[in-house]
Amino acid sequence: MRYFGRFLLAILLLLPSFAMAHGPTRQKLVLSVDVAAAPDAVWAVIGNFQDMSWHPSVFSTTGKGDNAVDATRVLTLGAAGGPTISEVLYKYDAAKMTYSYRITEVDVNVLPVTNYSGHLTVTPTASGGSHIEWKGAFYRGYPNNDPPANMNDEAAMAAVSGVYKAGLDALEKKFGK
Repeated sequence: MRYFGRFLLAILLLLPSFAMAHGPTRQKLVLSVDVAAAPDAVWAVIGNFQDMSWHPSVFSTTGKGDNAVDATRVLTLGAAGGPTISEVLYKYDAAKMTYSYRITEVDVNVLPVTNYSGHLTVTPTASGGSHIEWKGAFYRGYPNNDPPANMNDEAAMAAVSGVYKAGLDALEKKFGK
Protein backbone atom coordinates (compact mmCIF):
# COMPACT_ATOMS: atom_id res chain seq x y z
CA MET A 1 0.00 0.00 0.00
CA ARG A 2 2.89 2.33 0.80
CA TYR A 3 4.36 1.89 -2.72
CA PHE A 4 0.96 2.50 -4.31
CA GLY A 5 0.70 5.83 -2.47
CA ARG A 6 4.12 6.93 -3.72
CA PHE A 7 3.26 5.82 -7.25
CA LEU A 8 -0.01 7.76 -7.16
CA LEU A 9 1.79 10.84 -5.81
CA ALA A 10 4.39 10.62 -8.59
CA ILE A 11 1.67 10.40 -11.24
CA LEU A 12 -0.16 13.39 -9.80
CA LEU A 13 3.03 15.43 -9.79
CA LEU A 14 3.74 14.57 -13.42
CA LEU A 15 0.25 15.37 -14.77
CA PRO A 16 0.89 19.11 -15.29
CA SER A 17 3.96 18.38 -17.42
CA PHE A 18 1.91 16.06 -19.66
CA ALA A 19 -0.61 18.84 -20.24
CA MET A 20 2.12 21.26 -21.31
CA ALA A 21 3.75 18.78 -23.70
CA HIS A 22 0.99 18.76 -26.29
CA GLY A 23 1.71 19.43 -29.92
CA PRO A 24 -0.32 21.43 -32.42
CA THR A 25 -4.10 21.39 -32.52
CA ARG A 26 -6.15 20.86 -35.67
CA GLN A 27 -7.29 24.18 -37.09
CA LYS A 28 -10.63 24.51 -38.85
CA LEU A 29 -11.83 27.22 -41.18
CA VAL A 30 -15.11 27.83 -42.99
CA LEU A 31 -15.61 30.71 -45.42
CA SER A 32 -18.55 31.20 -47.71
CA VAL A 33 -20.16 33.61 -50.14
CA ASP A 34 -23.60 33.97 -51.70
CA VAL A 35 -23.69 34.76 -55.40
CA ALA A 36 -26.49 35.62 -57.82
CA ALA A 37 -25.95 32.71 -60.25
CA ALA A 38 -27.89 29.46 -60.08
CA PRO A 39 -26.10 26.49 -58.45
CA ASP A 40 -25.76 24.63 -61.77
CA ALA A 41 -23.91 27.59 -63.29
CA VAL A 42 -21.57 27.86 -60.32
CA TRP A 43 -20.96 24.09 -60.21
CA ALA A 44 -20.11 24.15 -63.92
CA VAL A 45 -17.21 26.46 -63.04
CA ILE A 46 -15.91 24.98 -59.77
CA GLY A 47 -17.15 21.38 -59.90
CA ASN A 48 -14.36 20.00 -62.05
CA PHE A 49 -11.53 18.87 -59.75
CA GLN A 50 -9.11 19.09 -62.67
CA ASP A 51 -9.76 22.80 -63.33
CA MET A 52 -9.00 25.55 -60.82
CA SER A 53 -8.69 28.27 -63.43
CA TRP A 54 -11.38 30.17 -61.50
CA HIS A 55 -8.91 30.85 -58.65
CA PRO A 56 -6.72 33.92 -59.25
CA SER A 57 -3.65 32.42 -57.51
CA VAL A 58 -3.63 29.29 -59.68
CA PHE A 59 -1.61 29.64 -62.88
CA SER A 60 -2.34 26.12 -64.12
CA THR A 61 -3.80 22.78 -63.09
CA THR A 62 -2.62 19.42 -64.36
CA GLY A 63 -3.89 16.07 -63.22
CA LYS A 64 -5.39 12.72 -63.98
CA GLY A 65 -8.48 10.81 -63.00
CA ASP A 66 -11.09 13.44 -63.83
CA ASN A 67 -13.54 13.59 -60.91
CA ALA A 68 -13.13 10.00 -59.73
CA VAL A 69 -12.08 9.21 -56.19
CA ASP A 70 -8.27 9.11 -56.01
CA ALA A 71 -7.92 11.55 -58.93
CA THR A 72 -4.89 13.78 -58.56
CA ARG A 73 -4.03 17.32 -59.53
CA VAL A 74 -1.04 19.60 -59.30
CA LEU A 75 -1.69 23.31 -58.92
CA THR A 76 1.02 25.66 -60.15
CA LEU A 77 0.76 28.96 -58.32
CA GLY A 78 1.47 32.44 -59.63
CA ALA A 79 3.26 31.86 -62.92
CA ALA A 80 4.90 29.17 -65.02
CA GLY A 81 7.53 27.46 -62.89
CA GLY A 82 5.89 28.74 -59.70
CA PRO A 83 5.48 26.69 -56.54
CA THR A 84 3.14 23.71 -56.69
CA ILE A 85 0.59 21.99 -54.50
CA SER A 86 -0.30 18.33 -55.13
CA GLU A 87 -3.77 17.14 -54.14
CA VAL A 88 -5.92 14.01 -54.25
CA LEU A 89 -9.71 13.80 -54.48
CA TYR A 90 -11.29 11.56 -51.86
CA LYS A 91 -14.99 12.33 -52.18
CA TYR A 92 -17.03 13.63 -55.11
CA ASP A 93 -20.80 13.99 -55.45
CA ALA A 94 -21.99 15.95 -58.50
CA ALA A 95 -25.66 15.56 -57.50
CA LYS A 96 -24.97 17.25 -54.15
CA MET A 97 -22.46 19.64 -55.77
CA THR A 98 -19.66 18.87 -53.36
CA TYR A 99 -16.17 17.43 -53.33
CA SER A 100 -13.43 16.82 -50.79
CA TYR A 101 -9.70 16.67 -51.32
CA ARG A 102 -6.40 16.43 -49.44
CA ILE A 103 -3.05 18.05 -50.01
CA THR A 104 -0.48 15.33 -50.57
CA GLU A 105 2.55 17.56 -51.10
CA VAL A 106 3.26 21.21 -50.45
CA ASP A 107 6.29 23.23 -49.39
CA VAL A 108 5.36 24.62 -45.97
CA ASN A 109 7.18 27.82 -46.93
CA VAL A 110 4.54 28.31 -49.64
CA LEU A 111 1.50 27.22 -47.60
CA PRO A 112 2.37 26.67 -43.92
CA VAL A 113 0.09 23.68 -43.31
CA THR A 114 0.29 19.92 -42.89
CA ASN A 115 -2.41 17.25 -43.03
CA TYR A 116 -4.76 19.58 -44.91
CA SER A 117 -8.18 18.49 -46.15
CA GLY A 118 -10.65 20.78 -47.92
CA HIS A 119 -14.28 20.67 -49.00
CA LEU A 120 -16.11 22.76 -51.60
CA THR A 121 -19.92 22.78 -51.69
CA VAL A 122 -22.54 24.69 -53.66
CA THR A 123 -26.13 24.91 -52.39
CA PRO A 124 -29.14 26.93 -53.58
CA THR A 125 -30.27 30.07 -51.79
CA ALA A 126 -33.89 31.12 -51.30
CA SER A 127 -33.41 33.91 -53.87
CA GLY A 128 -32.38 31.47 -56.63
CA GLY A 129 -28.67 32.14 -56.28
CA SER A 130 -25.96 29.99 -54.78
CA HIS A 131 -24.22 29.61 -51.46
CA ILE A 132 -20.59 28.54 -51.94
CA GLU A 133 -18.87 27.11 -48.89
CA TRP A 134 -15.18 26.27 -48.68
CA LYS A 135 -14.01 24.63 -45.50
CA GLY A 136 -10.81 23.03 -44.41
CA ALA A 137 -9.04 21.36 -41.53
CA PHE A 138 -5.27 21.33 -41.12
CA TYR A 139 -2.32 21.53 -38.79
CA ARG A 140 0.26 24.28 -38.80
CA GLY A 141 3.39 23.88 -40.89
CA TYR A 142 5.68 23.28 -37.91
CA PRO A 143 4.60 20.11 -36.08
CA ASN A 144 6.61 20.57 -32.87
CA ASN A 145 6.19 22.89 -29.92
CA ASP A 146 7.41 26.50 -30.16
CA PRO A 147 6.97 27.01 -33.91
CA PRO A 148 8.54 29.96 -35.69
CA ALA A 149 6.12 32.80 -36.39
CA ASN A 150 5.81 31.94 -40.08
CA MET A 151 4.68 28.36 -39.30
CA ASN A 152 2.49 28.75 -36.22
CA ASP A 153 -1.29 28.31 -35.97
CA GLU A 154 -1.96 31.96 -36.77
CA ALA A 155 0.21 31.85 -39.91
CA ALA A 156 -1.51 28.66 -41.09
CA MET A 157 -4.95 30.12 -40.48
CA ALA A 158 -4.05 33.40 -42.22
CA ALA A 159 -2.61 31.59 -45.25
CA VAL A 160 -5.59 29.28 -45.76
CA SER A 161 -8.01 32.13 -45.11
CA GLY A 162 -6.23 34.17 -47.79
CA VAL A 163 -6.50 31.32 -50.31
CA TYR A 164 -10.21 30.83 -49.60
CA LYS A 165 -11.01 34.54 -49.63
CA ALA A 166 -9.21 35.13 -52.94
CA GLY A 167 -11.11 32.25 -54.56
CA LEU A 168 -14.50 33.21 -53.13
CA ASP A 169 -13.97 36.89 -54.02
CA ALA A 170 -13.19 35.86 -57.62
CA LEU A 171 -16.38 33.80 -57.76
CA GLU A 172 -18.42 36.66 -56.34
CA LYS A 173 -16.96 38.98 -58.97
CA LYS A 174 -17.70 36.46 -61.74
CA PHE A 175 -21.28 35.64 -60.67
CA GLY A 176 -22.38 38.82 -58.90
CA LYS A 177 -23.72 39.34 -55.41
